This record gives sequence, C-alpha cells and structure tokens, in this order.
Amino acid sequence: MIESANRTKQVREYYFSEKLSEIRQMSLSGIDVINMGIGSPDIQPPDEVVEALTNSTGSELAHRYQPYRGIDELRSAISDWYDLYFGVRPDPAGQVLPLIGSKEGVMHISMAYLNRGDGVLIPDTGYPAYAAAADICGAKCIYYDLNKENKWLPDLEEIENRNLKGIKLMWINYPNMPAGVKATIELFRDLVHFARKHNILIVNDNPYSFILNKEPLSILAADNSFENVIELNSLSKSHNMAGWRMGMVIGNEEHINNIMKIKTNMDSGMFLPIQHAAIKAFRIGQEWYHKLNIIYSRRQEMVYALLQSLGCSTTDNQSGMFLWSGIPDEFNDSYEFSDHCLNKYRLFIAPGQVFGKNGRRFIRASLCVSESRIKEATERIK
Repeated sequence: MIESANRTKQVREYYFSEKLSEIRQMSLSGIDVINMGIGSPDIQPPDEVVEALTNSTGSELAHRYQPYRGIDELRSAISDWYDLYFGVRPDPAGQVLPLIGSKEGVMHISMAYLNRGDGVLIPDTGYPAYAAAADICGAKCIYYDLNKENKWLPDLEEIENRNLKGIKLMWINYPNMPAGVKATIELFRDLVHFARKHNILIVNDNPYSFILNKEPLSILAADNSFENVIELNSLSKSHNMAGWRMGMVIGNEEHINNIMKIKTNMDSGMFLPIQHAAIKAFRIGQEWYHKLNIIYSRRQEMVYALLQSLGCSTTDNQSGMFLWSGIPDEFNDSYEFSDHCLNKYRLFIAPGQVFGKNGRRFIRASLCVSESRIKEATERIK
C-alpha cells in the first residue's frame, strides 16, 4: 500500500460524517431515527430564488466557466446586503469574494495565512473545522476557553496573559455556534483593539446572524479599514440554501487577493444559475426573515420542553438554529448522554464534546426538524 500524506494522520474524519453513516445504517435496518444533531435546514428556500435558478439554467452562458471572483452583480448584491443589515458597505470590486460555501473559506484563509508552526487561536467550544484546517496547514492550535462561567465569550485579559508570540490568526464565531450567544459591538471593538495590538488577523464566522436574532451584527462595523478582520458569511442558514454552497468572505483588498491565490487553484468558478439565484436571495426583503423566525421560534419552544423532559438545563434567549443545553448529572459526559438518547429513544442529539472539552457536559439540539417530528420525539421520551 502507498502510504498516505502525514496530514491525513493529523486529522480524522469529521464526527458528523461518521455519525450520519451510523444513523443511515440504523435506518436501513428499519430503525426510525429522529435526527436533531445536524443544522441542515429542512425548510424550502424562497420561491423567487428557486425560480431564478431555474430560469438561469436556460441561459447561453449558464454552463460556461465563470469569473473566479463571481459576477459583478453578485458582488454588488452582497455589498448592498451588508450595507442594509450590518451598516457596512464593502467595495464590491475588491473587498467581496463569493465562495462555494463558507466552509471552503475556512480552509482558504488558513492556507493563505498559516505557515507550519504558526499559532492559531481557536475557541473551545467551537466549530471543529477551524482546528482541522490549522492541522492540515501544520499550524499550532492554541485553544482559548469559551465556557458557561464567562457566558461563552472570550476572556481577552486571560488570553493576553499568555505568550502570544507567533500567533497569526484568531477564529471567532458570533452569533455563536454551539452556544447561541450573541456578540455586542463593544466586544467586537475590544477584539479589534486586541488584534491591532498583537498584529493578529481575526476571522469572524457569521452564518447565524438572521436566525432568532433581531439585530444582525458584523465585526467589520468595528474596523472600517478591515485591516485586522475578515468575515465569512453564507446563505446556508439565512435562506435555507445549505446544499447550494453559496458563501462569501469580506475583507480588505489585500486579504481578498491573498485568499484568491488559493481559491483560483482550488476551483474554476461558481455555477452561474446559483449566482443569479443568490442575487435574488440577497434582495428578498425583511419579511422573509420574519416569517422564517416565526417557524424557528415555535420549534425552539418545543425543543426547549423536550430537553427539559430529558432532564437537561437550557438557558433562554439563544440565537441560531440550535439549543445548547446542560446534560443530567447522572451521565459521565455528553457522548454517553447522546448515545443514551439514540439507543433508548432513537433520537440523535449532538454531544457537546465534538466542539471541545468545554462542551463535555452539554449537548446541541438542532431546530431543523419539523414540529411533527419534535412532537414524535417528545412522545417517545414520555
């Protein structure tokens, strides 16, 4: 056998990829599993967006290679969207780059900025892809705590007390996944000051701004020069377009050009009909978000009650499409509790340890499940 590259030994298969394979096998054997572990929206995108996609497929240009930076109209629509909802207007010519999903942006940014041995500040708890991308680049993961005691916000004083020499990048994610906590403009300003002081590039991963959150906020509003900040965003959650792979990265022109050097060697542009559909999505209007959040608000109440019936402790006022909840005392950790729910109730809830050691006694339940399925899960528990 030909030996694989060392980087394959530094990362493992994504937890949810493995777990979904297990759930598929259970389903094939006739076991009906209710999956509340994954944040894959089950609601349809706006009708106008689907119509725009369909209409565009007949265009003479639809099936040709597209510009690596995306078409001009798409970048302008992203800039308008940021201006309307975040109060930030990036220059569509040089500060906006559409992505084939924001997850690829995590890797592109890491590859554009991290050399072997560079330090990366990574939240614990946090999205596992941040650490995986750093590992693939041969960088050094430096974890900073997000925990219940500090309301799932970074303790910048504690971080500054460390040796920050060699730290080049810092990942943040607000509104936070998995904890559902929102940032404030004051926190973002403190982070920008921290980044400038220590010459660190901060990347805010911001796909949950519009889910159960009345005040979308961007870290770019705290640094008008975009010198020390980059932001990722996506239509996956806000417009139920997870499988369409439509994301974006926003930063100053130098940052975008550095990311472009990686991206142009990884893909050959985005399918034109998806770009046309995305333009429609960015211009859909506020009523769309209002209707979407009515659905998620009802589901959140139902899942809140379900988790309480399992003996979990859940806080109010969480944003995003999950509920982050403490597990009952009788279980050793969240893996044990997650397996208990799967085996006893045929209900999959994500263990918090997937997101770091600080998630050991927490689980994450998705709201991407119909009300009828939430009721069925509740009945199984009863």
